[in-house]
Amino acid sequence: MRIAVTGSIATDHLMVFPGRFADQLIPDQLAHLSLSFLVDELEVRRGGVAANIAFGLGSLGLSPLLVGAVGSDFAEYEMWLKEHGVDTGPVHVSTDRQTARFMCITDEDANQIASFYAGAMQEAADIDLRRLAAPGAAPADLVLVCPNDPAAMLRHTAQCRELGLPFAADPSQQLARLDGPQVRELVDGARWLFTNEYEAALLLERTGWDRATVLEKVGAWITTRGGEGVRIDRRGHDPLTVEAVPGLPVTDPTGVGDAFRAGFLAATGRGLALRSAAQLGCVLAAQTLGAVGSQSYRADPQELLATATRAYGEDAAQLLATALTDQPNSA
Repeated sequence: MRIAVTGSIATDHLMVFPGRFADQLIPDQLAHLSLSFLVDELEVRRGGVAANIAFGLGSLGLSPLLVGAVGSDFAEYEMWLKEHGVDTGPVHVSTDRQTARFMCITDEDANQIASFYAGAMQEAADIDLRRLAAPGAAPADLVLVCPNDPAAMLRHTAQCRELGLPFAADPSQQLARLDGPQVRELVDGARWLFTNEYEAALLLERTGWDRATVLEKVGAWITTRGGEGVRIDRRGHDPLTVEAVPGLPVTDPTGVGDAFRAGFLAATGRGLALRSAAQLGCVLAAQTLGAVGSQSYRADPQELLATATRAYGEDAAQLLATALTDQPNSA
């Protein structure tokens, strides 16, 4: 299966201030606030939901199509993604905006001051998915609609319906920005719907639907539950639950949900059953937990199978082995 991943592409600039913000604030001068923090540490991490998921799919050998908007500063990031099996051909390059950027300073009390520059992501709505269905274009069997400029998410979903392209809905972080009609438009007809537990409750509140109605609209609703694993609901079926991989140290939770989606879609794209797909998603998420940054893990087949064996048993790992073959990009 060829998967097109639409959504955000960004870099994270993470800084550490060796002090307390509160000590620098003078209460009666807050109306004239002007501060500069000298930081000791800076980490620049590759990110963006669509790029993270495409990285995971590419690392598992699926050659996904990345569909998003970036700036002229994307060249080094693009090379990294290509080295990990991602087809960046559909990426739109802005002529006057830089790639989206998250900038954050954290103090010793874990308080944060942050800003997000949308940049080229504002042009994502200009991307026409008809290019994916044009003669000679790399075909897409599934389009994943991830958090992005809201107008882009709505346009891409509408074009999937128009072109007859199966799509998956992953509105996640943008649910707080979207109104009820918009969320209903993004969800209705999706083969897969991805949320975490909080997003699931927010989706019900935004749409005004109950769970049964959501299940009438989608093929399956996949809800990640952190350390409790994942739940999959389908109309007419009992809920399917899969436990998370136990006993692993948590280094950095950034991008864990994105890695789960990559593992799940890689497995379903290679014909595995839902339980196996959820297990591979959890195994890849566990790899991410042990690395700093959302694209720092290695999708080494033997490591993944060893983790799957410990977590789910040898029989389950043998089923997953069929989804972990032919991975030229796992190094």
